[in-house]
Amino acid sequence: MIVIGLIATVLALAAIAYLVVALVNPERF
Repeated sequence: MIVIGLIATVLALAAIAYLVVALVNPERF
């Protein structure tokens, strides 16, 4: 189903963004 693919893509982008923020601002975590 295409909906599952969209959800997986959104979750992957959110995870990547979270990792980038964690690397740039380690003092927040």
